[in-house]
Amino acid sequence: MPSLMPRRDHFAATVGPFFFIVQQQTVSVVQRLGKFDRLAEAGLHVRIPFIEKVAGTVNLRVQQLDVEVETKTRDNVFVRVIVSVQYYVLADKVYDAFYKLDDPVNQIKAFVFDVVRARVPKIKLDDVFEKKDEIAGAVKAELSQVMDDFGYGIVKTLVTDIDPDAKVKEAMNEINAAQRMRAAATEKGEAEKIMQVKAAEADAEAKALSGKGVADQRQAIVEGLRESVDEFQRTVPGTSAQDVMNLILMTQYFDMLKDIGQSSKANTILLPHSPGHVGDISSQLRDAIITGNEAASRR
Repeated sequence: MPSLMPRRDHFAATVGPFFFIVQQQTVSVVQRLGKFDRLAEAGLHVRIPFIEKVAGTVNLRVQQLDVEVETKTRDNVFVRVIVSVQYYVLADKVYDAFYKLDDPVNQIKAFVFDVVRARVPKIKLDDVFEKKDEIAGAVKAELSQVMDDFGYGIVKTLVTDIDPDAKVKEAMNEINAAQRMRAAATEKGEAEKIMQVKAAEADAEAKALSGKGVADQRQAIVEGLRESVDEFQRTVPGTSAQDVMNLILMTQYFDMLKDIGQSSKANTILLPHSPGHVGDISSQLRDAIITGNEAASRR
């Protein structure tokens, strides 16, 4: 039985016509005149030449059998399922393991095929990956119940690979990539939205601060002018507030001309005029201020 003796060092070694040696973790089956006589465990044993012979050796180690099953899922997708079965011969049932089954490997394969092809067609492709442990458990339950009668124990069954058709895998990868791209686009949109909101908030805050700065600046100018007018009236008797304002406007006018003259990059065009026009400007400013105050008082 080659399936029970996968390695040569598991055979019983003959030492002359009267002795034979059984290796560790193996059991030899001794027959007398073609009939089962006894089991020989590891060690040195005696046999009667021409009457007794070693019919075979059973390996007691845990062995693994990989079974490849091709089947289809509930949504008609063909998949290749690989099931790894770890089995061993029960030490107290070596006789059954040796004599009841002629080919235990093919027997195990047949049961694996039966269970997998009965379970997977009831499951959709996406669920097959999630329920592989359930499939492996069903295979183990079926094998343990049947193979125990033949002297074999099942340690564990594992679904080690689920391989759909190449075109199906490509389609699944494209779906996954599209989902990830959609998620990335959503995240990018949210990020841009947050940036725009923050930029708008910053712009609004900047404008508010700028307006407050201009208001403070104008208030400071008004306060300065008021103090200048009061101080000038106290120090120069007989002057009115209008005289002081005309003087201030004239001073600022000449300061402006001085600044323009000192700038080498100025593109200002000056129209001919006389200093007396400053008084007209002053009158216009005064009239505008008076009009604004009257409009404010009417509200």
